[in-house]
Amino acid sequence: MYHGRSHPAERRGYLRASIELAASDEPDVLCLQELPLWSLPRLVGWSGMQVFPARTKRAPLGAWTGRYVTSAHYGILRSAFTGQANAILVARRHPVQGLGSLVISDRLHHPRVCQAVRVGERLVVANIHASGDVAQRQVDRALAWLEDEVHHGEPVVLAGDFNASLALPGFSPPHGGIDDILVRAVEATPLEVWPVERRRQNGVVLSDHAPVELTVRL
Repeated sequence: MYHGRSHPAERRGYLRASIELAASDEPDVLCLQELPLWSLPRLVGWSGMQVFPARTKRAPLGAWTGRYVTSAHYGILRSAFTGQANAILVARRHPVQGLGSLVISDRLHHPRVCQAVRVGERLVVANIHASGDVAQRQVDRALAWLEDEVHHGEPVVLAGDFNASLALPGFSPPHGGIDDILVRAVEATPLEVWPVERRRQNGVVLSDHAPVELTVRL
């Protein structure tokens, strides 16, 4: 979500517009990274979906004070005062079970986290934001944790910002970008990367990361 910053970054933030656009075609699941903490109570209203957040960085002045300070210039301040979180959003038509989250990095100031939910009692979806130079190690930690949550043979979707292109045993091949969706024990359509035109609104490109999507065939 880039904390609502546009690309190139402007003074104004566009977080609500970004989330409403991502949810506009009624996806079954959305995996979001780099959300300011103040946005978490608003995600349900903006998306119309069930929300499972995972906080990754505290807001030193409090979430709402951080939002006020950041509003002076989103392009410069970004997450310095707003804190940060990831979230999995699931359509209301699906029963869902939160499986919690795990810190997968060694850093204390801004830890990386993997979180997971079970959708419809037959699919585990994990959302991850990893660090490029040690992404493989962090993803390995995430997968070891997920194995304790996954039923035998249960399909798994691992999505997020890996900050690297990783090939994982048993999962579908990576598509080569740092944002990816990898699946295991289930068929899926080829990964689609949103073109710039799809995330441009009123001449503004929302985020510096192009959303990626696919359809899982259960």
